[in-house]
Amino acid sequence: MLLPLALFAALAGLFLFRLSSGDPSKLPSTLIGRPAPAFALEPLEGLLRDGRPVPGLSRADLDAGVTVVNVWASWCGPCREEHPLLLELAKDRRIRLVGINYKDSPENARRFLGALGNPFAAVGVDPKGRTGIDWGVYGIPETFVVGPGGAILHKHVGPLTEASLNGKLAEVIAAASKK
Repeated sequence: MLLPLALFAALAGLFLFRLSSGDPSKLPSTLIGRPAPAFALEPLEGLLRDGRPVPGLSRADLDAGVTVVNVWASWCGPCREEHPLLLELAKDRRIRLVGINYKDSPENARRFLGALGNPFAAVGVDPKGRTGIDWGVYGIPETFVVGPGGAILHKHVGPLTEASLNGKLAEVIAAASKK
């Protein structure tokens, strides 16, 4: 009679240990070192940059140079927190910053970028989250560094911070820019 109770307690302890240990921003990605998944996303309708429509995003857009892909939505609180850092990151001439607008309404996404500024050279709309699933997105925001040729080099889970931007992300961008 005590065996099932002891087994349950052992499993519960193991689950609690695994949940409490580890950094969620260091979730593994099977895509690191592999080509980015195939996708083609429509542009965010009505979004302008310098008076011109901002293009959508596809896999082919990731082949030239170093691209930083940020998965975001207007309803995401941490996306709002990291946005000033994205505006700064967009000034880095070594990269092209693009966005995937995840499960969002076009009106809200345009209003979000209109109020906070648009750091993205291209914005693809992922209304059902299919592309996010293909990229292995756990939750937003998530940021990927894609190297020349389209291979995913790094994945950052959660909002960018000064430390993450100046740490691992900067290292990966610097190394990829030398290739």
